[in-house]
Amino acid sequence: MRRLASTSRMGSRRGRWLGSARLPGAVAGAVAVVAAMGWGTTTAAVASASDPAQATPQMQAAAGYRLVASDGGIFNFASPFFGSAASNSTTCAPRGFSSASFPSGACVSMATTPTGNGYWILNGSTGAVTTYGDAVPYGTPESRFTGVPQEFVPAFRQIVGTPSGQGYWVLAVGLSGLASVEVFGDARSYGDETTEPGPAGHVGTPVGMAATAAGAGYWIADSDGGVFAFGDAPFYGSMGGKALDAPVVGIAGTPDGGGYWLVAADGGVFAFGDAPFYGSMGGRALAAPVVGIAPDLGAPGYWLAGSDGGVFSFGYATFQGSMATRAIAAPVVGISASPPA
Repeated sequence: MRRLASTSRMGSRRGRWLGSARLPGAVAGAVAVVAAMGWGTTTAAVASASDPAQATPQMQAAAGYRLVASDGGIFNFASPFFGSAASNSTTCAPRGFSSASFPSGACVSMATTPTGNGYWILNGSTGAVTTYGDAVPYGTPESRFTGVPQEFVPAFRQIVGTPSGQGYWVLAVGLSGLASVEVFGDARSYGDETTEPGPAGHVGTPVGMAATAAGAGYWIADSDGGVFAFGDAPFYGSMGGKALDAPVVGIAGTPDGGGYWLVAADGGVFAFGDAPFYGSMGGRALAAPVVGIAPDLGAPGYWLAGSDGGVFSFGYATFQGSMATRAIAAPVVGISASPPA
């Protein structure tokens, strides 16, 4: 395992912001609209039209996404709705002394099935996994810690489905502050931060995980921008050891598995491997911190989600709507992409 402080291939953290009226017609017609998250005017984020990597993609039905809130509420955008954990007050309830860490509910993550017709929701306090639509239950971390005093139960951070949809990984953080990975169904363990040599070199707290396209490996990201690669996941670089304006809060792999993006709470985006940099919210005034990133599964681009339900789209990712300016009962904690219908 390698400690991950390498140079980002990203040319600029800030990105370029252009009004669509200033773009060539062919590009203006395909540009992704960015939703304002409480700061006003809608703008667009695109790369140079002369860059071959940014050539207009073959257009198809636009992909969608879902937001999940800490009370288990699900907000669907161009994605079907199969229910939410908010309808049952116990599903996202915290347990024991961890209640203080989850004042608005303990659900922390969701993962969408490959068909887009189902999803899993993870309770970060108990490790319970709740299924909706065609998502199948393959077990929960909760069952593995039955009878264990709450102070020795790890905090669960993220659930990630396998490419087949027949299993999932759950990222957990124990008393050591290092990430461990629980496996269910056809998910396989390829190691984690607790098994790699030199754990004393860790600086940040584990915040996210992303699987490779083949499902034979994964990356774990820490809040300091460090990235740890396991199985067939190549290490493409990280922000470990570099000055950040805000902590990293998530990681997303490219659809082909050849790269990944990190996103920070201030909306800064860092691109590695074959992951293109399409823009970010770094340096912009935000109404609420960014909590996650999801790649568009139908076109080159990605979405960022804020805790107030705001959504920002970049590249050719289509803006399908958001919860910004709407009253929500609990903060949004994550975003999950769905394939085109």
